[in-house]
Amino acid sequence: MAKQRHSRPEFSPGCAVEAAIHLIDGKWKCVVLWHLLVEGTLRFNELRRRIPGVTQRMLTNQLRELEADGVIHREVYPVVPPKVEYSLTDMGRELEPILRALHAWGAEHMDIYTKSETEAADAEAAPA
Repeated sequence: MAKQRHSRPEFSPGCAVEAAIHLIDGKWKCVVLWHLLVEGTLRFNELRRRIPGVTQRMLTNQLRELEADGVIHREVYPVVPPKVEYSLTDMGRELEPILRALHAWGAEHMDIYTKSETEAADAEAAPA
């Protein structure tokens, strides 16, 4: 029997928000979706360059899950070396208003992240 690429535990969402979060839950999924939304079709290494903190394994896993859930499309071209491109499906494109709202909110509140990073560094540097 073929190995199952993406398994979900038994899941019955209690509300629509829970269902939506469950679909895009993952450290890098929203970032991947954002790049595909803004830049269109991208190859694996193009995505990896745009997300410096992601490992190859983690990006592969996140892409497989998004593909299994029908949010992105993976196109494999029969050439050597292999060429694989990723793009949003129609369902993935429906996430545009959500991703744009997250982007706007994040841009507006970016100082919270930079402030907490600065405070943490200052706390580490302070003598005990």
